[in-house]
Amino acid sequence: MGDRVVVVGLGPAGADLLTTAALDALERIPVRYLRTVHHPGAHVVTGAVSCDDLYERAVALDEVYPAIVERLVDAAREHGEVLYAVPGSPVVAERSVALLVADERVEVEIVTGLSFLDLAWARLGIDPLAAGARLVDGRRFATEAAGERGPLLVAQCDTPAVLSEVKLAPAEAPASVVVLQRLGLADEAVVELDWADLDIAVVPDHLTSLWIPQLAAPVGAELVRFTELVRTLRERCPWDRDQTHASLTRYLLEEAYELLDAIEAVDAALATDDGEAIDAGYEHLAEELGDVLFQVFFHAVLGAEVGRFDVADVARGIHDKLVRRHPHVFAGVEVDGADDIVRNWDRIKRQEEGRSGVMDGIPTHLPALLYAHKVQRRAASVAVEVVVPETFHLDALVTGEDLGALLFSVVAAARRLHLDPEAALRTVATRVRDEVAVGPAPVVDGSAAEGSAAEDSHAPPG
Repeated sequence: MGDRVVVVGLGPAGADLLTTAALDALERIPVRYLRTVHHPGAHVVTGAVSCDDLYERAVALDEVYPAIVERLVDAAREHGEVLYAVPGSPVVAERSVALLVADERVEVEIVTGLSFLDLAWARLGIDPLAAGARLVDGRRFATEAAGERGPLLVAQCDTPAVLSEVKLAPAEAPASVVVLQRLGLADEAVVELDWADLDIAVVPDHLTSLWIPQLAAPVGAELVRFTELVRTLRERCPWDRDQTHASLTRYLLEEAYELLDAIEAVDAALATDDGEAIDAGYEHLAEELGDVLFQVFFHAVLGAEVGRFDVADVARGIHDKLVRRHPHVFAGVEVDGADDIVRNWDRIKRQEEGRSGVMDGIPTHLPALLYAHKVQRRAASVAVEVVVPETFHLDALVTGEDLGALLFSVVAAARRLHLDPEAALRTVATRVRDEVAVGPAPVVDGSAAEGSAAEDSHAPPG
């Protein structure tokens, strides 16, 4: 007999579900290995060497299974025959066993055992063949379930991150999901939950599975794959590992400005009606959007690492906020044009953020021109306007380029006077903000007030 590994399934729960064949193998073979001690039946494999140390040392899960195979092959060569015990059935969701069987250096005998599937179908009262059910790995849900409509039994949902990824993947989430935990043990649980509560109400463990009777085609696979990429970078790249929310701010700002450049390039290409230039412009725009998206996902992964939030929370938060701020779309509120929409938006935003003053909530680190624009627009919303010196000859301003030339000349004047135009403009804008916040300022003609809402109606107000 050559070098031999006897693989034994420990069943889905306690020792009472081990087969007679498994118990016989345990009694006969003295050299024993366990894939993991984290299983209710592991205690019956006395004197075994656990492979949990390989999990602890590995950077990625895919590194563990080949390492287990090497350990077993070396042991079989030394002892002639060894036993390898795995949770459940050796032929269901056991990657290390599949690799071992494919390895020609050793002979492999499989001693089958009960799988968690047997208990799952019994608890659900479902014939999997009649239902056309499919088994899916929770860690690869987005890709393995792509295009599937269900029903699906999702195994190995052992971490909050896996539950969040499963929840995020479907474009159209099902109404509910059945969570199966610790089947065959005294504290087993089979609970139906709203889909929205999947990553909130469930405390996952290595004996957690999901039953999804029907599912729309998942289209979030790329986003889930992207999240995994960012996590991998955090684990394996020294530069990414060193980053913090604060250290990433400069890159977010740079990427945002590069995105603006790409948008301007698309507009310029559209004006030329040059097909190749338009294609190149849109391709560049998609690339720059991806760079900004990377910043969002990076911050979300940092938040997840400290248990504060993940990308699912980010998406859920902005989704719910936009629903609240569009009552004319989702709550049947009647509006009379874009001005009403902007006023509603500002009112809802003030209520959400607990703002009492009209100038509350303006980010102080905005570029000075944008900062001044927001201050003036907020002032105009309460019919308070800034007096514009007549020496500017506003009648001579016809186009945006005229206005740009005027601003450019102001910057040139500041340079000749050795003054910082950003600082000067910020000082005046701050003074006006403070004056409006404590009391009325001079009111001039209402021309700016008339246009304040309409000019911003194409984008969320500040």
